[in-house]
Formats: sequence, C-alpha cells, structure tokens
Amino acid sequence: MDKFVLFDLDGTLVDPAPGIIGAFKHALFTLGQPVPADEALHWVIGPPLRESFARMLGASDRVEEAVALYREVYGETGLFEAEPYAGIPEVLTDLRDAGYRLFLCTAKPLPFARRVVAHFGLDPWFEALYGAELGGRFDDKADLIAHILKEQGFSAGQGVMVGDRDNDTHAAKRNDMASVGVLWGYGSRAELVETGATVLCDTPAAILPSIEALLIR
Repeated sequence: MDKFVLFDLDGTLVDPAPGIIGAFKHALFTLGQPVPADEALHWVIGPPLRESFARMLGASDRVEEAVALYREVYGETGLFEAEPYAGIPEVLTDLRDAGYRLFLCTAKPLPFARRVVAHFGLDPWFEALYGAELGGRFDDKADLIAHILKEQGFSAGQGVMVGDRDNDTHAAKRNDMASVGVLWGYGSRAELVETGATVLCDTPAAILPSIEALLIR
C-alpha cells in the first residue's frame, strides 16, 4: 500500500511573512482601511485569502477588490519574499527515500504555489502540486484533500497532512486523516490541538519519525 504525505506550504515549508503581509497591507491601504502593524497580521498567513479579508473588512462586497489588490503586489514580488525553513530539504529527502509519496496541499492559489515551489527549488521532491483555484474553488482545504484522495485513488488511512494552522488539522480530521501540526509556523499549539492535530512536531527532523509512528502499524 502506498504511503503519502500532504504538505502545506506557507508556514510549513517556507516562511512567507514579508510577502504576504506586505501585499495584505497594500490592499488595506489602497482601500482606505486602517493598516495594522506586521505583528498584528500574522494570523492572515495560512487561511484562505478571501476568508481573511472578509474578517478584516467586515463587508463582503469589497473582498474581491481586496483580493485583486493583494494579488497585483504578491504576484509581482511578494511571492518571492519568503524563505524555506531550515531542515526542510533534508526531511523531504528522508521521506522520499523512506518510500513516501509527497504532494503539496495549499490554500494558496495553485499558479502562485507553483512559482514559489519552483523558485525555492522544492519541486523535485513533489509528485504533484495541489492548491486553491483563483476563483475560490478549494479555498476550503477539506475539499482540496478530498479532491486529492479521489484523484490519486488514496484512502485517508494511507497518508498524513502536515501543516501549521487549524485549517490544515481540521481539514485532515474532516477527511478522517491523521495530521502532524508543526510548531515553527504561524499556528499556536492550542490552535492545533483544539482542531484535531494527531501529533505535534517542534522541528522538521521530528516529522519522519512522527509519520512513521502514525502510519506503520
């Protein structure tokens, strides 16, 4: 039976804070909205963009305008304002060498995700990349996981979702899949536990043994 791992991107493989927060602030400023300090916007890293703008603006009629403003900056320069976390290439290599099939599973729109993964040289480790569509399909990561399972012909018990936010762990739980909550990203320990993380990891080096404990019975 094939074993597989789904990886979140932002906050799990790369630290994207400067690019995401900068583009988010650009959208708020252009719309004439108050612009919080960077530290107050860490919560926007991970969840679907439309969800974050709806929460920030409190008016759904401006969400699409905000998304367009965000993308005009993020798509030009912001997506490259990130940095892979130390130890990520090594854990991806170890997982692949151990026989795991690796897939990207991100709420970021797939066209942007492809560029980020390629720019930072992460694409050789992944069999396929999955992400949200620009129009909003698969913004809900539970729907995206269900799509991956169906397209790849996997059962939930064959794999693990690895991510740093509640939308990762909750989406896995809704698909009856185990999840690894990583603590170097932007989700808190409490957030990950409350939304069903099966196990928590403090460092990338802990991912492989954690997954093997979950999947090797």
